[in-house]
Amino acid sequence: MSVYFDDLAVGQTFHGGPQSVTRDELVEFAQRFDPQPQHLDEHLAAASMFGELVASGWHTAALTMRMLVDGASPRVEGGVIGAGIDDIKWPTPVRGGDVLEAMSEIVEMRPSRSRADRGLIKLRTTTRNQNGAVVQVLTANIVVPRRG
Repeated sequence: MSVYFDDLAVGQTFHGGPQSVTRDELVEFAQRFDPQPQHLDEHLAAASMFGELVASGWHTAALTMRMLVDGASPRVEGGVIGAGIDDIKWPTPVRGGDVLEAMSEIVEMRPSRSRADRGLIKLRTTTRNQNGAVVQVLTANIVVPRRG
């Protein structure tokens, strides 16, 4: 069931996951989108600051996006429409074998100043691995339709 801006409230939370990631997926994503040694090559990654093969931050963001669509964000009419990202951090790298979960909280809401048929919500999403370590914090602005 889709919800509208009018159905949401600051402090409301949403959960998504679990989302597992394999070593092969790390490499496949990196080959296509972020071909750096720490994401591609076990031996070179071992000599990096990470000491092993790790996911690209952008891969972590893509996995989080999947969890947002699958339930870690409001099921708004028309889907999740992004209006921009205020902040993104990757405090802990994702490794092959990790299982991620995401929790989003509405931290701010406001009606659109230019379009009466929509509002904007600020959604802070924290993605954690199976050990509870934070692997990403994302603060995004989402366009949400208002009831007609």
